Amino acid sequence: MKKNVSSQRGDRILLICLAVLLCAFALEFYLQRKTPAAGAANETAQVVDTGSAVKVVTASHWQNEYPDEYASFLRNEENDQVVDYVEQYPIIATIYEGNAFGKFYSSARGHTFTLEDVSETGRPHGQAKCITCKTSDYTILVNTEGNEVYSRPFDDVMAKMNEAVSCYNCHADSGDSLVVTHAYLINAMGNDLSQVEPENLSCGQCHVEYYFAAEDQSTTLPYTSLETMTPEAMLAYYNEIGFVDYVNPRTGTEQLKAQHPEFETFLGEGSKHAGMLTCADCHMGVTTSSQGYGIGTYSDHYLVSPLEKPEILNTTCARCHEGDVAELVHAIQDEIEARTIEVGEKLVALTNALAEAVESGKYSEEELNAVRSLNRDAQFYWDFVFVENSEGAHNSELSRNCLNKAEALIDEAMALL
Repeated sequence: MKKNVSSQRGDRILLICLAVLLCAFALEFYLQRKTPAAGAANETAQVVDTGSAVKVVTASHWQNEYPDEYASFLRNEENDQVVDYVEQYPIIATIYEGNAFGKFYSSARGHTFTLEDVSETGRPHGQAKCITCKTSDYTILVNTEGNEVYSRPFDDVMAKMNEAVSCYNCHADSGDSLVVTHAYLINAMGNDLSQVEPENLSCGQCHVEYYFAAEDQSTTLPYTSLETMTPEAMLAYYNEIGFVDYVNPRTGTEQLKAQHPEFETFLGEGSKHAGMLTCADCHMGVTTSSQGYGIGTYSDHYLVSPLEKPEILNTTCARCHEGDVAELVHAIQDEIEARTIEVGEKLVALTNALAEAVESGKYSEEELNAVRSLNRDAQFYWDFVFVENSEGAHNSELSRNCLNKAEALIDEAMALL
């Protein structure tokens, strides 16, 4: 029996409504998958498979499948300016005396320059361990051949490196899934790996404090959990194992040289952003495609300060901050920068005073060692702030605490002299 016209019209309307609902549901699901809310619970990070050869390496391999991400990644070549820190901060010639950083220390450029930069630092490279965070080629080499790779001759390994930091470092060969590809971070997180957002772990593979283990020169992080990831616990760890980066030739102090602890600082005690935001929220951001591909949202892979991305300041930051966010950030950075220089100058004064004490012959070795111990600890706390690239923006409370600890130790050491 045929339906009448009204009945047919009603069926069509019902079908149209169902189609609209299905489209709306699909759109919502897609957007949630592509742009999770800041601070929302993430899936447990995936970890890379090791011991098997990997074929896919280059970023260009993915350019057709992820054209927007690839195009934004290439923009890192715009970040090509280098600052000579030795010239900008004359105090480090004394603070790092006995270490190559006291003579050759320049700012990092965009990720596309990492291979070039590690070759041109001016600092000597004897072993391949120095390439750890500079290229996906090396990450794959370690994952396939093991820790023995770290102690190979630098020049031999470097000659085989072609791809800078790239897609593999954060995604392995998964496409758009986040995968932890550096085993030392997996080891350092221990049972807490699942407690850290994959976006933070991706950046934390390189933006961390690390050292090279004595037994095989493998890159190692000085902690085994979130609880032991504090500056105090890391310093205690180094002191317990007797680790030394270099010895100051005038004072005899066995010094530590901190690296770039952005990961530990951002997640550290006092952070106002950890748990609410991730590294990606502030340094990448979700962008609408200009290519016209479907919905067209993607993660911007141009990795710079959010101060250079007004769209992030006006969206992500504006959720909690009113007024001029850039002005607020600059105020924090100016404060921490001034305090860092102030404490650094006191550290220079201590270094010179200790050197004079050693030369004078008036102090016993026991008395000198007491001052050296304070000098070593003070420098680590100071350096933890100086080499952390946010200048206090990631966690101003932690930065202040480290500088205060450094100053207190300097004052105690000076009192002994």
